[in-house]
Amino acid sequence: MLGLLAHLHAALVFLPNNGGPAWAGPGGGAGAVYDVTRYGARPDGMTDATLPFLRAWADACRSPRPATVLVPPGMFLVGSATFMGPCATRAVTFNVAGTLLAPSGYGWDSASPGRWLTFESVEGLAVSGGTLDGRGAPLWACKQQQPQQPRLHCPSGASSLTISNSRDVVVDGLRSMNSELFHVVVLQSNGVTLNRVTVDAPEDSPNTDGIHIHMSSHVSVYDANIRTGDDCVSVGPGNSNLWIERVACGPGHGISIGSLGHQQGLDMEDVQNVTVKTTWFTGTSNGLRIKTWGSSKQGFVRGVTFEDATMTGVHNPIIIDQNYCPQKVGCSDRSSSIKISEVKYVDIRGWSTTPVAVTFNCSRSHPCSGISMQDVKLMYDRRVAKSSCRNVQGRSVGLVLPPSCL
Repeated sequence: MLGLLAHLHAALVFLPNNGGPAWAGPGGGAGAVYDVTRYGARPDGMTDATLPFLRAWADACRSPRPATVLVPPGMFLVGSATFMGPCATRAVTFNVAGTLLAPSGYGWDSASPGRWLTFESVEGLAVSGGTLDGRGAPLWACKQQQPQQPRLHCPSGASSLTISNSRDVVVDGLRSMNSELFHVVVLQSNGVTLNRVTVDAPEDSPNTDGIHIHMSSHVSVYDANIRTGDDCVSVGPGNSNLWIERVACGPGHGISIGSLGHQQGLDMEDVQNVTVKTTWFTGTSNGLRIKTWGSSKQGFVRGVTFEDATMTGVHNPIIIDQNYCPQKVGCSDRSSSIKISEVKYVDIRGWSTTPVAVTFNCSRSHPCSGISMQDVKLMYDRRVAKSSCRNVQGRSVGLVLPPSCL
């Protein structure tokens, strides 16, 4: 029965209407409070609470004054749901004190592929606290069996939280665990701030990026603690003016710009004006990475600053890889058409698990330019590591170890 309800609710989108609030709490002049339990949600982790959540949101969204959707302590089972705007007020809070559970198994996400919880077309939203448990283990196991069982069908999975086509959004104090796919996605949005986000997933969980930013601008990430099976933070195409600061990453694949050039539906795949500052990488496969596929897809990466990073047992502390092909199957021999320029590495320190700690593997047809390194000290096995350069132009300032190949 739960599976049937989940499939039904996966396609549900509740739009605000013009009625009055159904359950107004003691908000008074400060605004109304809409407690999901008053709409029938049960904090038992077993009763489907999708409709009560959507109804509470619809009433809060149509309120002309500041409104709060309240999720009290407890475990709430919620299927795929889209909380749709625009709202009547630009001050809606989604306050979570409990834990939201995705349905068990992975068949539930087929009716709404790619997303579990989505806030769509909302302005002035605050998402505060709470835990999202995507219960992704069954899907990960399916994907890990696929190489040995080619006929096994595994869906791509659902990202736990997506902020889509929205502006002036703050997500604060959220914990996301065991997402099927990406944990937090910012998509086609402007003015989004992610504060104190915690991500927990096993090191071998596939495609579980911690925070993914796509086709957005003026997005900030502060004080994130991310342990996952893929990129801790990934920056896709179409992004500009990003600020990422105080992020602890590991395990995971590092903080990555890209991958770009893999035919993602844009005429031009570009990323510009990105600052990544004060980061810690522990036991990750990469540290600070830019990755593009070998393809004719046009695009660029420029105006990037990586500053104040500590590497502890990182496989590739600094890497630009313009021949990215992770599965090593069907890889193109084309030169990447993504132009990378004006990238700074400042105050990067620590130790690598491989002899080559700095790799600039740039495009033959569009060489990297304007790459600069300042005050870098990366060691390997208690000695200075090595660097490797292909098709790159730049300069070094101050003490740079390993010796620069720029």
